[in-house]
Amino acid sequence: MPYLDNSLLIFTDLDGSLLDHDDYSWKPAQGWLTRLAEHQVPVVITTSKTAAEVTALQQALNLTDVPFIAENGAVIALPESWGDHLAWPRKVFGAEYGEIRKIIDALRLRYDFECRGFGDVDAAQVADWTGLQPDEARLAMAREGSEPLVWFGDERDLKRFEGYLNQEGLMLTRGGRFWHVMGAGVSKGQAVQWLAGEYRRLRGHPMVTIGLGDGPNDLSMLEAVDHAVVIRGHHDQPMPLANEQHDRVFRTTLYGPQGWKQGLDHFIHKSGQA
Repeated sequence: MPYLDNSLLIFTDLDGSLLDHDDYSWKPAQGWLTRLAEHQVPVVITTSKTAAEVTALQQALNLTDVPFIAENGAVIALPESWGDHLAWPRKVFGAEYGEIRKIIDALRLRYDFECRGFGDVDAAQVADWTGLQPDEARLAMAREGSEPLVWFGDERDLKRFEGYLNQEGLMLTRGGRFWHVMGAGVSKGQAVQWLAGEYRRLRGHPMVTIGLGDGPNDLSMLEAVDHAVVIRGHHDQPMPLANEQHDRVFRTTLYGPQGWKQGLDHFIHKSGQA
């Protein structure tokens, strides 16, 4: 198991993981966030949220000098301290938001698929869907490389919709609350691998990576790290991982930030001393 004084790199989902599913609090995780900051361990937010949303959250979480991954891996935002990096300030994967919207609109018009995305509604409706305040909902609508959808049709039509998206170079992934449409091949796991590689290059040595997530859209992230914390989720979706070895995967019994804390308690020793 890793120690706090190892070269650790943490990747974490937000909703239902670091943030409580209902009230978005991270209080139970604050002790670990403080401890990780004291040991200069980067905590990389890895979320379906937009860069606009994460920027505000980073301030509150005191993680502002760390890159973050937004929109399920479509966007990697680099901090000012990475200003000399060739990708600064953004590394973007996949299709742009406007192109994604055009394809969704065309498929709905042709096949009468029953779904609504953030681009179809106003901030009040997004606030109702998410539980966010209207100002927060507007930040959630500032999309760059993905579109969250509420699906109202049946499972058969969902499969057809996914097939047509694939033909257009797009893919569909399941999040905690929404389906997300983005460029083919885009995932949290792809972004985690890229960013872990950049940390390794910049620091001159490998990092021990830990990932924490609760939803199906976190699976690629959890597969891409050395140690995976599968946080108990408020959903009935399966969370299978290819490598279920007990020294690599821990499944929590607690939800949200309580589970987040439980996972780090399991994997990280306080120091390298015996």
